[in-house]
Amino acid sequence: MFNDLSSPAALLATRRSGKPRDMTAPGPDPVQLRTILSGATRTPDHGKLFPWHFHVVEDRAALLELLERAYLAEKPEAGRLEMQAVRDFATYAPTLVVAVSAPARASHIPIWEQELSAGAACMNLLSGAHAAGYVASWITGWPAYSAVVRDAFGGPDTRIAGFIFIGSPKAPLEERPRPDFDKVVHYWPAR
Repeated sequence: MFNDLSSPAALLATRRSGKPRDMTAPGPDPVQLRTILSGATRTPDHGKLFPWHFHVVEDRAALLELLERAYLAEKPEAGRLEMQAVRDFATYAPTLVVAVSAPARASHIPIWEQELSAGAACMNLLSGAHAAGYVASWITGWPAYSAVVRDAFGGPDTRIAGFIFIGSPKAPLEERPRPDFDKVVHYWPAR
């Protein structure tokens, strides 16, 4: 379809999410990550509110402690396998960015539009990682809905939009099923 893989259309057509557990080093170096994150900030944002922010997780041991504490607060009877899944989540991929939706509630801009901007920022981050030659994945899961985890990255007026894992794939990425174009693209008025 596209012959020039450096074109924006080709990059979008070839972007794939990788499984965080299947990511390995290298991840982006600090200069590359700054470039990826700078691109993510170029997101549509009604009102120029920047209703999102990113946290680059540099201390995985601190993240692990936070996740274990949060999980055990919700499920004190958690078993060994559940806790292993929590530990795994904290250590996946060489690079982890926590994206936070932080709407300006006093603004006249609807919260919904601000939350859409946070989602667009996450997508720009994924696309930027792909353009830089890495694989990325946007995950939520229980940590995104934990008040303890949320408060570590923001506060009660914020929400975790997702955990963005970035690295190199251990194996070629598989194509996942995509929607039938004619079922998701409609013309109005109907032809």
